[in-house]
Amino acid sequence: MTFTDAAGPLPAASYFKASPPIATAPPIKLPAASTKGDTSVTKRTNRRTFLKQSALAGTGLALAGCQQLQSNGSPNEKLDIGIIGAGGKGGGEAKNASGENIVALCDVDFVRAAATIKRFPRARIYTDYRVMLEKEKLDAVTVSTPDHHHFAASMIAMQLGKHVYCQKPLTHSLWEARQMLLTSRKYKVATQMGNQGTANEALRSAAELVRAGGIGKVSEVHTWTNRPVWPQGMGRPGGSKDVPSTLSWDLWLGPAPKRPYHDGYCPFVWRGWWDFGTGALGDMACHVVNLPFMALELTAPTSVSAESSGVSEESAPLSSKIVYQFPAHGDRAPVTLYWYDGSNLPSKSILGADVKLTDNGSILVGDKGTLYSPGAYGSEFFLLPEDRFKDYKPPLQTLPRTPGGEKGHMGEWISACKGGRPAMSHFEYSVPLTEAILAGNLALRSGQPIDWDSEKMEVTNHADANRFVRREYRDGWDVS
Repeated sequence: MTFTDAAGPLPAASYFKASPPIATAPPIKLPAASTKGDTSVTKRTNRRTFLKQSALAGTGLALAGCQQLQSNGSPNEKLDIGIIGAGGKGGGEAKNASGENIVALCDVDFVRAAATIKRFPRARIYTDYRVMLEKEKLDAVTVSTPDHHHFAASMIAMQLGKHVYCQKPLTHSLWEARQMLLTSRKYKVATQMGNQGTANEALRSAAELVRAGGIGKVSEVHTWTNRPVWPQGMGRPGGSKDVPSTLSWDLWLGPAPKRPYHDGYCPFVWRGWWDFGTGALGDMACHVVNLPFMALELTAPTSVSAESSGVSEESAPLSSKIVYQFPAHGDRAPVTLYWYDGSNLPSKSILGADVKLTDNGSILVGDKGTLYSPGAYGSEFFLLPEDRFKDYKPPLQTLPRTPGGEKGHMGEWISACKGGRPAMSHFEYSVPLTEAILAGNLALRSGQPIDWDSEKMEVTNHADANRFVRREYRDGWDVS
């Protein structure tokens, strides 16, 4: 039986679960924003009332740290949105949010951002998002920068009361992810991570099916990607090259350690460098692991082991296999989740030799059957063996639906900013997902199996691995 995306109603069912205990958030220090690099072309003259937010009490959606927000303004009133990272993916997010007021754009490379700047000619232009956030009276921002900027841009925005839509992985480090969650709770802002497949009808249908016991008890999951499709597994390039005249290199480095410019770092190829990206795992697992993570209501792993083609201090490996152990929860048995990237794939015997594995995908193995979702975004799934499920009837719908794809994912967040229900991948969900995924990089980088204590945010069996839990920041970029 095959299930794919289709339109569906919007039930009022609650879909958030209680979060595990988390330590109190430390004070957040905003960096002093320098005007260096600021290319704002005008000052704002039309200052609209900010959409004040408060927790919505007395509904089934306000659960254990997951707060439904309401607005003092009309749901039809347009948001004033700033786009942080306007080239590449950020251009797509600006287009998806174009039904609102795109009033400010920030990018360090105006060639990369040229198409977005042209599309929104009335938007004010910046190279430093710290300056933009200080000057502009925005309701919300999108963050589509390289991974190492996600934390600073999002934290400053939330501290100033702005709603945040941030690309995956949500953060560069595990400690940053926890701080993002605590800060979103403190300032009661609407949030969403950019794992766009979350909006897919099929992904949510699969989650309902698995939760209802459609394939029985699941104790084994396989997930994979063909990434990396950029260089990895190498040392730092020697020498330096001239910085392109359109690129603000120091601002591109941002919180990362200072180093000479080289075209082996950006654009796009930054993903393989530990100072800037999180490798193939960080790039794709927030998409590929999303379906099993939601379906099985996973939280933090208790242990992670990894093998790879070789990890350097500078860059992620060309290929890896990572094994996560998740504890039992309620009626769910313990789960072993396998991640494969590069040249690695699950054994063909799991699905049978006649089933072709796609470049990305996930398999959930239950004691009554198997669910196979080809592709990265959960846009379809198959129940196997087919003869066992030919007359299968899906369970009652318990999760809300939204139009699939990137625009629908953005639309959920915009609705939440205006007081609607929380977006499906808001930080109560996407922070635990990010934490679980990035724990895999701890095992990769430490070169040994790790035992992970989520409440304490530390590796308990190899103290040296804890140096990768939190990173150091350059002066002017520490928002901790």
